[in-house]
Amino acid sequence: MTVLKTSMRNFFAHKGRMALSAVAVLLSVAFVCGTLVFTDTMNTTFDKLFSTTATDVTVSPKNAKSDDTPQNGKPESLPAAMLEQVTKADGVKSAEGAVSSMNVTVVNKDNENMGSSNGAPTFVGNWTKNELRSMEITSGHAPRGPTELMVDADTADKHDLKLGDELRTISVAGDFRAKIVGIATFKVTNPGAAVVYLDTATAQRELLGATDRYTQIYVNAASGVTDAQLKQNVSQALDGTYKVQTAKENADENRKGIDEFMGVIKYAMLGFAGIAFLVGIFLIINTFSMLVAQRTREIGLMRAIGSSRKQVNRSVLVEALLLGFVGSILGVGAGVGIAVGLMKLMSMAGMNLSTDDLTVKVTTPVAGLVLGVLVTVLAAYLPARRAGKVSPMAALRDAGTPADGRAGLVRGVIGLVLTAAGAFALYTAATADKASDGALMLGGGIVLSLIGFVVIGPLLAGGVVRVISAVLLRAFGPVGRMAERNALRNPRRTGATGAALMIGLALVACLSVVGSSMVASATSELDKSVGADFIVQGNQRIFPQAEKAMEQTPGLAHVTSYKEIEATLTSPDGKKDDSGITAADPTYAQDLRRATTAGTLTAAYGKDAMSVGSDYAKAHGVRVGDSITVAFKGGETAKLKVAAITDDDSALDQGARYTSIETMRKYVPADQIPPNTIMFAQAKEGQQEQAYAALKKSLHDYPQYQVRDQTDYKQELKDQIGQLLNMVYGLLALAIIVAVLGVVNTLALSVVERTREIGLMRAIGLSRRQLRRMIRMESVVIALFGALLGLGLGMSWGATAHKLLALEGLNVLDIPWPTITGVFIGSAFVGLFAALIPAFRAGRMNVLNAIATE
Repeated sequence: MTVLKTSMRNFFAHKGRMALSAVAVLLSVAFVCGTLVFTDTMNTTFDKLFSTTATDVTVSPKNAKSDDTPQNGKPESLPAAMLEQVTKADGVKSAEGAVSSMNVTVVNKDNENMGSSNGAPTFVGNWTKNELRSMEITSGHAPRGPTELMVDADTADKHDLKLGDELRTISVAGDFRAKIVGIATFKVTNPGAAVVYLDTATAQRELLGATDRYTQIYVNAASGVTDAQLKQNVSQALDGTYKVQTAKENADENRKGIDEFMGVIKYAMLGFAGIAFLVGIFLIINTFSMLVAQRTREIGLMRAIGSSRKQVNRSVLVEALLLGFVGSILGVGAGVGIAVGLMKLMSMAGMNLSTDDLTVKVTTPVAGLVLGVLVTVLAAYLPARRAGKVSPMAALRDAGTPADGRAGLVRGVIGLVLTAAGAFALYTAATADKASDGALMLGGGIVLSLIGFVVIGPLLAGGVVRVISAVLLRAFGPVGRMAERNALRNPRRTGATGAALMIGLALVACLSVVGSSMVASATSELDKSVGADFIVQGNQRIFPQAEKAMEQTPGLAHVTSYKEIEATLTSPDGKKDDSGITAADPTYAQDLRRATTAGTLTAAYGKDAMSVGSDYAKAHGVRVGDSITVAFKGGETAKLKVAAITDDDSALDQGARYTSIETMRKYVPADQIPPNTIMFAQAKEGQQEQAYAALKKSLHDYPQYQVRDQTDYKQELKDQIGQLLNMVYGLLALAIIVAVLGVVNTLALSVVERTREIGLMRAIGLSRRQLRRMIRMESVVIALFGALLGLGLGMSWGATAHKLLALEGLNVLDIPWPTITGVFIGSAFVGLFAALIPAFRAGRMNVLNAIATE
């Protein structure tokens, strides 16, 4: 009880000094809880949608998958005659045929895509009674013929659609136009999909190319019949040749892909929250170390009047527990706010998430509290242990715990060993023969070198701070020298403060080097290998009508088709490979100049010929002249002769196996031939600009496809990597904010610790302006110390990662010096910003009161 009272008294007596540590705990816990609430809410939204839309039993083709579009672009389907068979099965109350496809594009009169901008699919299907589970018609009526359609209310609101507007639907089966005669509103939250309904006959004809097919049959159970019994009865009626699922099984299948995606998002965000926690540990360690140092005499008195080491130790740990508890409680509440903010942000981006579905599981606040308290108490353990070592004689000395020289030596040795182990692991990764082997060593090297630098930070502080000071501070005379000495006064504190900033900036530097090298390597590869003037692709395979428009474009020397086909390859050693084959026109050899290690690529486009990659050839002992058995999905099995082996030391089409379009047509039926994945074109000599404009005009009616020349393609690649890096930098921003709080906290507590010293300096003539400048310079030096270590460490990680990327064909190492320089200079401004409040408070001190401070 005495320990608890003492801890409570000290906690509330120094609550101002612990405020920034509490904020660090709050932010870290908020990030964790916000991530959990946000992902749980998204899962709840999709669960409600899938559960509501699933009928008692659903019958679909055997190979149909909820997230898969067959290679021919048309959904898998089943005979319409099956509907009668299903209706006659025991326990069936009603059954109806459904048609749906997500491989479609819907555009308005201005040729603008009505699909979602956030990656959600466009869903086109027939209006059935089952849709009434999740939708209700709020305006107009359901479609009744080939010239009518109905859209969902969210899409209508987003694109300002109204009754009577005409929309064009583009599918692999063709294009057709229809007018909006109805608007349906979701009864549950629609995460963002655009939904268009047609009448059944039109949906069959325009989506499947046949009026006697369905993609699913929805079955409702009679009273008293369970879903499992109904499934069994329907399966028996169909002789088990089709996929029959209960409502739960259907919802689970739909949810599977979402769960995988949300799992990636969840753990990625939690990883960045973990980085913020790691940075926060340094802040908490510094806080309690400085508080223990400032209370040395107080602790000595406690020991003198009978307090044991354990009691002193527990007193400090209880303060940490209180700090962690308060910060975590506030963080849990802030986390819910962050989740709501993310939902609003996603809604602005086109994904509709309702706060009605806000999901806060019991495990979320528990996880936040346990994590926040545990991390805070563990971070305070070392300062608490040092507090327990304070002897009663310390009551007779000035505040401040003496440094343990032996502990510093041990720390230095451990730090050097860890750093050397990390360097060795990075070297091993850089010299690995396979990227998969080097990746593990790279991860180990990053962790070991990071820990090593953290441990050895106080030893590095002396030399690095002196160098920085010699360059930046000496010009400011005595004030600059005092700022340097203040930064060197406690190397352990400077090292810990700089290490917090080092972690975030090391990751920024590493990712910058990797991203810049990827762009530079891909650009170099494009310049070296791509001969095509224009590249056409989109988020769907290229439909035949768009392909025809492209082929009829004037000013083009040739147009190249490129089709990816599902196939099983059996090599001469008898091993099977299901990764498919690529069929292309012979002109593809001009559009992408692939180097070969044997044979010629043009020969691979001959009759019953193909090429393989060098890695495949090496793994299976394949040589030019060997035959490979290729079983085309939906087609026949062929024996193709290997006419070329392409060099896989390339980032473009690495590992691809090529054959000609004519060879593919010989073994694959016309209705199973896939649309092009991508297409290439080359302009006639001297007509590049005219051909570019003509090609864009030809494909104007198909906004789902983009026409790019090589310059556009490079810029697109750069923009995509830039967007990814900006997202990562945004997530790392929390760790950097916590690190900045650490600098502010260190300076603020340092000012309190040096109150008497500051008063004496002011008494002998140091002006307020000079005092504030001294504190700002000290902050800048600490920030630049952390930045220098972080950027150096991060660039070494990035250079090592590039060595692994080089094994995948990305051979150009590019250090983004403008970014690195900008971050380093920005760190100086961070230091200035962090010092504003501590410097202001120091300047306002009453000189006499400061001198009188014990």
